[in-house]
Amino acid sequence: MTDSPGERPQLRLYPKLPVWVVEDHQEVLPFIYRAIGSKHLPASKITFVHFDSHPDLLIPVNMPADTVFDKEALFGELSIENWIMPVVYAGHFSHVIWLHPSWAQQIKEGKHCFLVGKDTSTTTIRVTSTDHYFLSDGLYVSEDQLENPKPLELDVILVNSSQIVSSQEENGVAPSAKRLKLAAEESQSTALTNSSSSEGLCPNPKAERMEKETESQLTPQICTAPAVSSNSETQDCPARAGAREILQILKKGDAFVLDIDLDFFSVKNPFKEMFSQEEYKLLQELYSFKKPDTDLTEEDLVDCVESRIHQLEDLEAAFADLCDGDDEETVQRWASNPGCYFYRMGSLIPLVQSLKNRTETPDYEMVHQAGLTCDYSELPHHVSTEEEIECLVQSLKYLLKTLPKPTLVTIARSSLDDYCPSEQVDTIQEKVLNVLYILYGSLDIHLEYSGNSPPA
Repeated sequence: MTDSPGERPQLRLYPKLPVWVVEDHQEVLPFIYRAIGSKHLPASKITFVHFDSHPDLLIPVNMPADTVFDKEALFGELSIENWIMPVVYAGHFSHVIWLHPSWAQQIKEGKHCFLVGKDTSTTTIRVTSTDHYFLSDGLYVSEDQLENPKPLELDVILVNSSQIVSSQEENGVAPSAKRLKLAAEESQSTALTNSSSSEGLCPNPKAERMEKETESQLTPQICTAPAVSSNSETQDCPARAGAREILQILKKGDAFVLDIDLDFFSVKNPFKEMFSQEEYKLLQELYSFKKPDTDLTEEDLVDCVESRIHQLEDLEAAFADLCDGDDEETVQRWASNPGCYFYRMGSLIPLVQSLKNRTETPDYEMVHQAGLTCDYSELPHHVSTEEEIECLVQSLKYLLKTLPKPTLVTIARSSLDDYCPSEQVDTIQEKVLNVLYILYGSLDIHLEYSGNSPPA
């Protein structure tokens, strides 16, 4: 039986829910593409549900847009902060829902509707969103400068588990840390993380009973703000989108991907441990992005982006030059050039001196990468307590209960680069896998990270 004209082809179903666990987040992408190729996911209009302390919505600045049509070349160009938007431009993701904890505030809550397309002047991928997140990376262009534009609906939702605890404490019914610990320990025994399949997962009645009691006291609150309004929007967005309404959208689609970064539950800013407080402050001064005023004209936006691009190009060129030799003459040349961004800042010389006092050969490429995270806000840094992790796990469980079953699940550990604390990552992973088991039953778990063999 063939599909009628205009109808979407029937999607295939996995016998067990696939769960792909990787280390670096962009490594989930080949498994999503594999699901598209096998027709378990549609080729377009996929909804991507993204639990993370970071949006991961930046773009490889100099990558030609057409790279997205060569998937092997594409996979080699991506990194942890910029792997989602190329998939949008490729036409696969049309709706991204970023669910974030309270300590991650990189993009305003609410509904953002904008275009992702090919910049006709640079042939790179750019966006029409005027959110500071994109402006600070110089990624904005006007709609008339985009070729092959793809509409993106981005919903940013705050999962505020701290309000759960405080409201329950006010009513005298907050679960104790001991109860949470016991429930966690019992539930962990039901999940296997050292196997590539879930055949060995067996229910633990005591754990499930304790989890139900705990869960009744942990109803999460999800917060959204009014839809973001800007002159770059290209779709009509409702004035207010409640979390329930947003999540209901998933039920209207063919399939969706559930994506979880384990640093959603506990996160570090690794650069704060690489550099001294004074060095980090100097980096913030050098890479600072002054938030533009609201109600900017198109000319103001263009000037803002051009100024930011010039700043970032100066910074990149200077630190690349220092990689070849950081003698005093080279540093002075950059710091004293009136046409250079550094001339106005005065932070380069003390930064280099401090770095060289600690190590003979500073890694200036890493210094630049760290600086790129110091724009209008710091990277989130919140090492969670055991109770906070458990509250967020229960919030995840409660939210997923309101959704249909995903087509596949992708999980990033983010521990080798120290975003998810290495001493917590295994425990968090066990908790998350256990939630998936309780909600969805039989799982097909693939551990695709260092020290684990891929499934046969």
